[in-house]
Amino acid sequence: MKKQWKLFAKLAVILGVFSFTLAACGSSDEEETKTEDNPSSVEAIKKRGKLKVAVFGDLSPYGYLDDKGKNQGYDVYIAKRLAKELLGDESKVDFVVVNAEERVDALKSNKVDLVLANFTKTPEREKVVDFASPYMKVGVGVVSKKSDPVTDVKDLADEKLIVTKGTTAETYFTKEHSEVQLEKYESKSQQFQALTDGRAKALADDNTYLYAWVKENPDFEVGIKEIGDVSTINPAVKKGNKSLLNWVNKELGELKEDGFFEEAYDETLKPFFGSEVKASDVIITE
Repeated sequence: MKKQWKLFAKLAVILGVFSFTLAACGSSDEEETKTEDNPSSVEAIKKRGKLKVAVFGDLSPYGYLDDKGKNQGYDVYIAKRLAKELLGDESKVDFVVVNAEERVDALKSNKVDLVLANFTKTPEREKVVDFASPYMKVGVGVVSKKSDPVTDVKDLADEKLIVTKGTTAETYFTKEHSEVQLEKYESKSQQFQALTDGRAKALADDNTYLYAWVKENPDFEVGIKEIGDVSTINPAVKKGNKSLLNWVNKELGELKEDGFFEEAYDETLKPFFGSEVKASDVIITE
């Protein structure tokens, strides 16, 4: 009887080791499968021959559609260069126009590989996407009519302030200034139309493109140039997509060393900002 128990014990040990080995192999295979099944890995993008990038379609000069319906702007310029570095041709990029609220979902649903839609890095967003290195800096600004300027947040007490849903401006005023009544819109074009229609006293958004907007709308001014923390604009990839994240970070580092972002600024932003804003006020080169 004792011999039988010893035999059973040995068999149990052998089976246990065998099961552990199988589990370990299965785990390794599962990890490899997940990597292979990633439709936005560098390898998958090369195989597809197209880089899918989310951009804005109504946010000049960062991402917008020109008179011919073609994508233009600073973010678009960067996306084309990344496509050239990855696929050898800047035309091998498919642009997917999104609004602010759609950026995260576009990554989660694999609709795009990369977001270059003036995406501000925040702790909340870091929980749902992976951000690459920054390429621009930005703060929240407030624009209003020159005839009724808003130069201090106190001027907004019990007043209506326009914001776009899903932006850092919305988050900031919701958390820090509940006394301000927020008028929320789906897109940039809607929010600026609301401001020119007089539906609110002012509008809050990233200061970098408010500077450009008032150039084309001289009856308005950026009375509050910066409120809250200064943040960065970063490319974003789907959470866990280390393959593309590492590649983008490597490319951004090389492009910064080559002076590419100064070139991108001169080509796309400088004509809108004029001499009042310097490249060093906007882009990150280190």
